[in-house]
Amino acid sequence: MQAMSKRVFISGLGFITSIGNDQSSVKDSLLHLKHGVVPYEFTNSPRSPISVLATVKGFDTREMDSEDWTYPDTYRFPLSLIRGLSPHGLYALCSVTQAIEDAGLDPGQVSNPETGLFTASAGSIGMMGHFLNRMRKVGVDRVNPKGIVATIAGTLNFSLVAHLKIKGSSCGYVSACASSGHALGYAFDEIRSGRQQRMIVVGAEDGNEDCILPFAGMRALSVNKDPGFASRPFDKSRDGFVGTGGAATLILESEAALSERGVDPYCEMIGWAQSSDGYNPVLPEPEGEGLKRAIETALRVAEVDPPQVDYVNAHAPSTPFGDLAEMKALKSVFGVNGTGPHISSTKALHGHGLSMASALEAGVTALSLKGGFSPGSANITELDDEAAGLNILRETVSNAPAVAISNSSGFGGANVSVVLKKV
Repeated sequence: MQAMSKRVFISGLGFITSIGNDQSSVKDSLLHLKHGVVPYEFTNSPRSPISVLATVKGFDTREMDSEDWTYPDTYRFPLSLIRGLSPHGLYALCSVTQAIEDAGLDPGQVSNPETGLFTASAGSIGMMGHFLNRMRKVGVDRVNPKGIVATIAGTLNFSLVAHLKIKGSSCGYVSACASSGHALGYAFDEIRSGRQQRMIVVGAEDGNEDCILPFAGMRALSVNKDPGFASRPFDKSRDGFVGTGGAATLILESEAALSERGVDPYCEMIGWAQSSDGYNPVLPEPEGEGLKRAIETALRVAEVDPPQVDYVNAHAPSTPFGDLAEMKALKSVFGVNGTGPHISSTKALHGHGLSMASALEAGVTALSLKGGFSPGSANITELDDEAAGLNILRETVSNAPAVAISNSSGFGGANVSVVLKKV
């Protein structure tokens, strides 16, 4: 193992999302601004004002008995494995299978002491409730013995480490919507420090009624009934986010590991940073000071000046307060003359993936760096006044960004900013 590996690359991607279940369909949706939001009836909450959801297509995981789930024929997993998963565990399994194949890794390169796995999810609220209710009703000796490992926050780690026979570092991260950003950042550190040569990073969420609808109690979800305009980051009339689930996987490798295999990477990850608002358990600090610190520190670590950044994949979830704080942070870092980096929030298309958001959006940014485009921010009818001076894209453009950042913010004021560079 190298004592120090200074360069880290993204060599594989896997997507199970509302806008596509592979990178080619995700890229097509980004290029043509095709969203994945659909009308949705929340059957267990008939009085809910929420009527849209960004659903994962091609999967049916509504039943609590995983033996009744259906998923694409591309994937075949033993029933013994499926029985120990929640819905997002299945999504993660498919996503990580894609990414490993995309990176061209063989089983020996995945299962060895120099390859680790970091994951992020909130667990499965729906299945946890189901198992607890069944335990109370029929007794502990008649519930799924894997009920706990299938539902608590570390479930992705338990299942994937065992299935992939991971021998290196492993950990699950829980920091709400910044979770997979922390997983990605610390995976980068593992490789930069020389502790690992390769890291697999997975973010996933159920994205179903039990996962998403509780946010309606916080007035955080959009009540817009039009799937094409419910998620509208930066728009003056935005009224909340649209939830989604699925999974996104990124494979990070050291320069030495990549050179040995002769693989052409998507991009280089050159830095990251985190910060805390220290303000409120739910709301962001109004002036965006915490996110500003994360961005500035990430750029300093990456040795990049603000004018060198070409594209920002903003966290911007389409909530009134979240978007506002981020716009202020971006203006503080990049100025207000309208010549700064292109900015967009792809949540307008795929929805807000909660714990998986960072991994999904970093993956989207990696696609844009290699593909030579910057995705637009869809569904904007009238820009928020605070957006004046920011270079917010309303259409996808072919501008071959060289340096990009991807931002994430979560409950408690957790902020993560990741810096990526075109190879």
